[in-house]
Formats: sequence, C-alpha cells, structure tokens
Amino acid sequence: MAEFKAPLRDMRFVLTELFDFNDINQLPGCEDFTPDVVDAVLEEAAKVCQEVLYPINRSGDEEGCTWKDGVVTTPKGFKEAYQTFAEGGWTGIACDPAYGGQGAPKTLNALVEEMICSTNLSFGMYPGLSYGAYTALHSHASNELKDKYLPQMVAGTWSGTMCLTEPHCGTDLGIIRSKAEPRDDGSYAISGTKIFISAGEHDLTENIIHLVLAKLPDAPKGTKGISLFVVPKFMIKDDGTLGDRNSVKCGSIEHKMGIKASSTCVMNFDNAVGWLVGEPHQGMPAMFTMMNQERLSVGIQGLGLGEAAYQGAAAYARDRLQGRALTGPKSPNKEADSLLVHPDVRRMLLTQRAYNEGSRAMGIWVARALDTMKHHENAQTREEADEFVQLMTPIVKALFTDWGFETANIGMQVFGGHGYIREWGMEQYVRDARIAQIYEGTNGIQALDLVGRKMGAKAGRYLRRFFHPVQEYIETHVNDDGLGDFVQPLAKAFMRLQQATAEIAQRGMKNPDEAGAAATDYLRLFGLVAVGFMWARMAEISLQKQDEDSDGFYKAKLITARFYMERILPQSGALFSAIMAGSKTMMAMDEDAF
Repeated sequence: MAEFKAPLRDMRFVLTELFDFNDINQLPGCEDFTPDVVDAVLEEAAKVCQEVLYPINRSGDEEGCTWKDGVVTTPKGFKEAYQTFAEGGWTGIACDPAYGGQGAPKTLNALVEEMICSTNLSFGMYPGLSYGAYTALHSHASNELKDKYLPQMVAGTWSGTMCLTEPHCGTDLGIIRSKAEPRDDGSYAISGTKIFISAGEHDLTENIIHLVLAKLPDAPKGTKGISLFVVPKFMIKDDGTLGDRNSVKCGSIEHKMGIKASSTCVMNFDNAVGWLVGEPHQGMPAMFTMMNQERLSVGIQGLGLGEAAYQGAAAYARDRLQGRALTGPKSPNKEADSLLVHPDVRRMLLTQRAYNEGSRAMGIWVARALDTMKHHENAQTREEADEFVQLMTPIVKALFTDWGFETANIGMQVFGGHGYIREWGMEQYVRDARIAQIYEGTNGIQALDLVGRKMGAKAGRYLRRFFHPVQEYIETHVNDDGLGDFVQPLAKAFMRLQQATAEIAQRGMKNPDEAGAAATDYLRLFGLVAVGFMWARMAEISLQKQDEDSDGFYKAKLITARFYMERILPQSGALFSAIMAGSKTMMAMDEDAF
C-alpha cells in the first residue's frame, strides 16, 4: 500500500499565494492564527494523520464495526487513535474558545479536514459529526444548554450526532413521524426511529449527544412543524457527571459498501428525555446550520480521497514497468518502461491532479467567505459573504464528491488488475468515496437546490457574488501576454454558463420540469467554470514566479492548468448542449414503460 504525504506545499500555495491569509487572521477572533502558527498547525496535523490515522485505515476497513445487544465496538486501534486525536485538541480546533476550543478559521480547518479524509475517512466521521452537532447547538441552543454540553463536546470527551432520516423518509423531512411530548419539568419525551445515523453508537467517547428532529403535538404540517431536540445517551447530573442511561438505543448497524469503520446506526428513541433547541417548530433552520456545515465538509471528503488516490496512482505509475513508449524505449537498460511513458496514463494522472488542486483552491475560496461571514465587523460584508457561501455550498458538495469518486476510479484504472485487489488499497478509496455522493443530500438534490433555490434568490444577488468577480477578471486579463491562453477558454465557458442561466430561468418559470431536467448538468457546468477561474488565477501566479522555480512547482502548476483548460473545461460545451435540449425527452416516456 502506497504511503500518503500531506500536500503541504500546495496547501501553503493556496493559503498564502493564491489568496492572502492576512485577510483572515486580521478578522476579529482570528488574530492568533499568524502564518507561523498556521504552518505549525498544518505540520502537526499532517503528522497525526500520517502516523496515527493512516496506519489503521485499511485494518479498520477490514475489521469494521461490530454490534451486540445495542453496544457498538469500533475496530482495533480506533479508540486509542481517538484519544490521541482529542488530547491533541483536534476535536476543538475550530470551536469557540469560550467552550475550550481553539477558534481556528474555517480556511485552516478545511485543510486539516482534507488531511483527515485522505488518511482515514471512517475515523473522520466521528469528530466530523460532533462538529456539526456542536455548530447547531452553538448557533441555536440556550446558554444553559450550551454550557451543559459544549465544553465536553469540544474536548472530545463527548461526541455528537444528527438524527434526521427515518425509515420512510430521507430528503422529504416534512413527513417525519418522530414525536416529542412535553413533560412537566420542561423537558420532552422523544419517541421514534432514525436510520443511517453516522456515529450514533460507539465506544470512543463517554457520552453521545444526539440532535433529533421531531414534531410537537401542536406542530403544523410539513417542514414548518419540525422542532430540534438534544437527547443525550446518558443523563447529566447537576454537577456535570454522567447519570442514568437515557431511553435511546442502537437497534442495529448497517453493513455498508464503504466507510466500514464508521458506525452507521438505527437509533430507537423510546420516550427518551430531550430538551428543545431554539424555538418550537424551528428545527429546520437550526438543522440547516449543521447541514450546510456538513455539506461543505462532505465536499472536502471527496477532495481528500481524491488526493490519496492520486498519490497512490502516481507512485505506482512511476514504479510499475509495463510496455515500451510509443516513440521508442525510454529505459533501454530495463525490461520495460514505466507506466508514465504512456499518454493515456498521463491523461488519467493529470485529470486527477487537475481535479484535486482545482478543488482545493475553490474549497479555500469558499472557506474564506465562511470566515468573513462569521467574523467580519461590517454587516454588509458579512451578508455578501453569506450569499456567496449559500450559492457555492451545493456546488462544492456535489462537484467535489463526483470528482472524488471519479478520481478514485481513475486511480484503480492506473493500477490495472492490482487496483481491484484489496492489498493495494485503491479499491477501498472507490468504496469509501461512493457514499459522499449520497449522504447530506444526494448530488441530484444539490443540483435542484442550486437551480430551484439559489439561482433566483434575492433577484439573482447570489449569482452576482460569483458572476461579477469572474467577469471582471476575464475583462482585465483576457488579452494579457501568456495569461490569455488560460483566460480565453475560461471566457468561452463562462459565456456558456451565463447563457444557460438565462435559458433555465426563462424556461423554468413556464415549466418547472425544465429546471429539473437541466439541474445536474448546470451544476457541473457551474463547477467547471468556478474551478476554471481558480486555475486561471493559479496560472497567473505561476507565470509571475516561474523564474524562481527551484523545485519545479510552478512549472507543474502551469502544465496542469493548461491541461485543465484544454482537456477538461471544454466539457462545458457538451453540458451546454445537453441543457439547451430541454426536458422533452426526459419526460416523454410513460411511467409504465420504465
């Protein structure tokens, strides 16, 4: 199995060359994260991920979680790794210092998350779900509840979950059946069954804090009648110690295609004691606080696995001797040339690299906006950043996870038959990557969110947060010497995106099926342009610095950027044609004919 090394050089490039990290560390609450501190955090995170998490990735996949009488046991080494992880402060790196966290900006934490996902996605699910639950509680719970739960969650002593899905409903949460009955002491009796609950039960922490969607007796119909409740596995005494077991139990765990070391649970709530988070019937806004955070993190999962798959494939291609170069032997003293002499192998590796580095840049672009939204002193600036994040969230989630799965599959292809064999590790990346396209809202749902909610929001203001800077950049640089080769393809793709946007808006007003039919292709087109914008900017920097290129970093950037513009971005033409074809063919066939 190939070794993994965190791509710190590229991470530093994105943080400090593509963007100016000083924009972030000068925000209120981020002042302590100087360049030296950030660099130290990245180095230490890489060490923990490479030395603690990566060695138990394959063994965790092979062993998986086990369930017996409601008790879930994680694979060998996971409990010890989690203790090391928590003691290092990683469970609270992005959490509020008021509750024991370090307050790291999302711009930094996104890169830490990427490294975790590259080395052990299953492990990352446990602190990842906890952070999502922390975010919802921090944003919406009363001070009493926050003081009660957050310090231990931040410390990693307790963990958290999000309990949404039920056996009969997933995306359509308006029809959930879980009930919350008021109790005399101000608490609620929570009853119902939740499925697909990641980290719902395990042996890593002393307590598990469940955030549960349920309906009060007087709840309006649909999503307007959903409330959010915090339901601990163990009750908490007045002195903060753990008391009796609550009436919540894991009925079973799922046997999955991938992320086998992450427990995916059926959770049964039988008059379990819970407390209302926020206002009655306002559970969806609270849950979306957590879900939006998780959707961005899931996008990072795709990137993390994509990076691991690329590194494994590139190492194999360098070492594997197979065939001779079409132009004649490159290693005549060896029995064969390396796989790297073959154009198609290079096509696959460059595709992986272009996806990964482009996604990393775009992910940090969105993460910076999240930090601005959270910390900036100016209300208008915060609002504009929020609008940009809202627009880009479904694109990050869907595009990055689609590319993550594709990149893992490409990695398997580079390995050939060895890629299909467990011992090389590539098939695990394929299996692990697949779920990211499904959970936290399928990628089809993300596309519908983009077209149905975000595209027309506030009379197109969300779109302007993206369109205006891209248009300005193109107009400024399209005729620049050298850079024009990168900006001109971007300009063509951007024009297609603009035309597609106008066409979908016009058609969708007359027939909603038109918007639905175009949604997935439109999201991919949007994502290709967004990443193309990042690649044009990265090319600009690399052109400026190619004379100081002692290690070949900027040369490789330029080659990869050119590959993206010549071989990947032109897909925008096919996507545009598909969008313009409309919904007629999709909707023509009778249901009985399927």
